[in-house]
Amino acid sequence: MKKTPEEVRLISDSLRKTKKAMELAINMISSSKIQDGKLFLNGSLLTSEMIKGEINSELSRLGCTASNTIVACGIHSSMPNHRGEGPLFANQPIVIDIFPRSQESGYFGDMTRTVVKGEPSKDLERMYRTVLKGQRLGLSLIRHGAKVKDIHGTILEFFKESGFETGMIDGKQQGFIHSTGHGLGLEIHEPPRVGLTDTILKEGNVITVEPGLYYEKLGGVRIEDVVVVKKGGCVNLTRYPKRFRI
Repeated sequence: MKKTPEEVRLISDSLRKTKKAMELAINMISSSKIQDGKLFLNGSLLTSEMIKGEINSELSRLGCTASNTIVACGIHSSMPNHRGEGPLFANQPIVIDIFPRSQESGYFGDMTRTVVKGEPSKDLERMYRTVLKGQRLGLSLIRHGAKVKDIHGTILEFFKESGFETGMIDGKQQGFIHSTGHGLGLEIHEPPRVGLTDTILKEGNVITVEPGLYYEKLGGVRIEDVVVVKKGGCVNLTRYPKRFRI
């Protein structure tokens, strides 16, 4: 659970390659044209499968193996683990979650961004801003000795106060329906889990910080960075901007 400086360096290297793949994916969406509510790139309908193929090919060229890459749009984005399929739509959230493993070192990178091409609704825009603020709040609380349940609980309460409830809605669990994060290293999911447990963070832990909100009628928003825990706070290892409208 406590990563050495060399391990942090190897994770950072995987994150740099993750960044290149994310940049490629977002550039494809940004360069697309809107026709009849769908996205087209170079005259062809832009699909989740096309972008995942390009992401995985780019990572392979960079010496990484990618599996279960997520490019989920619209209703699919409201399901945190849905990999996405079919056409990509304008004005709807597109969740891109990339988590490759270095073929050389074995260490993982992990990054999620949510983007929209076109004009998101006011509710969707507000949801994105709330998730972004929730992530900043979580980042501000991470330090050696912090209780993970306090971090997760604070974000959960912030979402509730902002008007985004978590619970059964129309017979389905909606809202902030997963943990704030997880450990990252030679496995994509390692201890410590940043959720409603009694775990206490320690210096050298490398964890994801990925709050999200998911509603069937709006779609989903998730933003994920990777940080290393320090005595007085944390250091964000992820170097990629957060933009919603592209």
